[in-house]
Order: sequence, then C-alpha cells, then structure tokens
Amino acid sequence: MKRSRLYLAATALTLLPTPAFAGPPYDTDDPEPTDYRHWEIYLFGAGARSLGAFDGSAGLDLNYGAAKNLQLTATLPVDFTRGSGARSGIGDVELGIKYRFYHDEAAGFSIAAFPRLILPSSGKRFGSGKTGMLLPVWVQKDVGKWSLFGGGGYAINPGAGNRDYWQVAGAVTREVSSRLSLGVEATHRGPDAFGGRPTTTLGVGGVWRLKGPLALLASAGPSFAGRGGDKYHAYVALGLNF
Repeated sequence: MKRSRLYLAATALTLLPTPAFAGPPYDTDDPEPTDYRHWEIYLFGAGARSLGAFDGSAGLDLNYGAAKNLQLTATLPVDFTRGSGARSGIGDVELGIKYRFYHDEAAGFSIAAFPRLILPSSGKRFGSGKTGMLLPVWVQKDVGKWSLFGGGGYAINPGAGNRDYWQVAGAVTREVSSRLSLGVEATHRGPDAFGGRPTTTLGVGGVWRLKGPLALLASAGPSFAGRGGDKYHAYVALGLNF
C-alpha cells in the first residue's frame, strides 16, 4: 500500500515566517515547495483495511528546498500486510522533484509539476518489481484563511497484469487558529490493473502545530472501489520543519 502523497495541505507552522508544511496529511498534493535550504521531515504511518485484511507502511518522508521553487523528495517506507498471513519488509522507495513554475503571490495562485520515480526496492514482495512513475501537475488558490488545491496526472504502472492510469484529486483547507488547520479532500483513480475497478477516496484531516518546529498530522476516510472493494484508510505523522 502506498500513499503517494497524492501526498497534500499548505499551512504555516507558526505565526513566524518559517517554511510551510506541504503535502501530508492529505493524498492531494499542492504546488508549494519546501523553502530554500530548509527541510520538511515526516515520520509517518499509514494503512488501509478491507475485507479483514490490513495493508500499511511506515517510514520517513524527506523534503528539501534545493533552490527557489524547487523541492527534492525521498520517501523511505517499510511495508507490511496482515490477512491470512503476515509479512513485512522494505517498500518501494519514491524519489521526486517538485518545481513551481508559476507563482503569483498577490493573487494567491501557483502551479507546480511534481514527477515521482517509484523504485522497485521491495522486489515483488509489495510491488510489481518494475520501476514506475507518477506525472502530476498541482494548482493552488489561497483566499484569506482558505486554501483550495488539487490537480492530477498520469501514472506509469508496469508489471504483469498492471495498467497505466489517470488520477485526479482536490482538497480544501482552512486555518481554524494559529495552531490548527482542518481540511477535506476527494481523489479518484482509474483501474491500476486489467479487470480492476476505479477507486474514489474521501478524507478529512488536520495539522496541529506544537511548540518549535514540530507538528502532528492526521487524516482518515473511506475508499470506494465497487462491490467488495470498499476500504477505510488512515494516516498519521510527526512533522519536523527546520
């Protein structure tokens, strides 16, 4: 199970001019990159339950502002599954580059591309054993304390029985207070395998800013994939921004 953070919020960590937490806890991403020479690090756990089986992952999501409007990303997961049997191991590593190529601060509008490479580091234990790619574009509009962001793109998904697919997503968040932001989102993905069904996911989430550079992030909701395919998913993380 992967959260391709179709990994999403654009919220400030504190009232001071520090870099923003962008991406988690939502599946929808946004175009805001990590600030230049700053880090965003998430220690995360995520899972989905369906028909008595549970699939999940835990690990690190690393984001670095390598240049103005340019973010480098690496996701390093350990995957696990529990159903008729249980197993765990290294998951597929994801590497990405987010480039914000349009930004109008006065209008609160921006656009970015965020291609991600999925390396077959888990072999066929938790993936296809093939290198995949996500090729999305994300758009954001800020209006006061509200942020609307979304977009989508094409996923290259090689492997026996797999098929490429399109995905779209959208989210709305609001700054409730100086420490708390809340949001809702919806995502839709085409079938990722021949004979598969499209999947629609709904979620609610929030970011609670702690003292200093720390924050707690969480989201959860149902996923619908046709008869016998309904799931529930959840994500939690401790975020560090410096």
